[in-house]
Amino acid sequence: MENPVIIIGSATGLGIVALDIFQSNQVIVYCFLDDNKELHGKEVHEISVMGSTDDDGYLKLIGKKCEAFIATDDTKFHKHLTEMLNERRKMMPVNAIHNRATISGMASIGHGNLISSNVIINTGAKVGNHCILHAGAIVDYQAQVGDFVQIGAGSIINSNVNLANDVFVGSGVTIVSGIKVGKGARIGAGSVVIEDVKAGATVFGNPAKAIGK
Repeated sequence: MENPVIIIGSATGLGIVALDIFQSNQVIVYCFLDDNKELHGKEVHEISVMGSTDDDGYLKLIGKKCEAFIATDDTKFHKHLTEMLNERRKMMPVNAIHNRATISGMASIGHGNLISSNVIINTGAKVGNHCILHAGAIVDYQAQVGDFVQIGAGSIINSNVNLANDVFVGSGVTIVSGIKVGKGARIGAGSVVIEDVKAGATVFGNPAKAIGK
């Protein structure tokens, strides 16, 4: 990546993860944009927090002198920032892929994804746009991951699993081969999923069962 990157959304939390990923690839981070005004004018790991997420003075650099990456695990806010970037700058955010992640040359990934260290995306797997794959997550062969999906650290998405858009998978989850998880479903940390999960459902346990009814 030739141009520096502006990290939009958070200068803490996931923003620092993104910063580490870009620096692992010797990509320059130009600045953070964060709506927390207490951070404005300060530095986080030697990178300045220049302004808010809708600051046109910095957003206008995107597509000309800078790329952009959206760093937030709040799906609603993430979608808002993505739409703003598309409308104002006609741009898609770049991927943040750690140099210790392994992605098969026969896999495919979209735009705006955060892929942390030791993630494995295997042959024939497909990851959509704006996903967050935390450290050590595995997406095995021919698994399908939709848009705005979050997969927790150490989780295993086995072969031919299909995760619809907006799915949340906690840390240390195992989803066995061939399972389908519906849009907006949530899977609690440490769960083992052995049957399909309905859209909007929350499941937890080993084996995972629906909760909150």
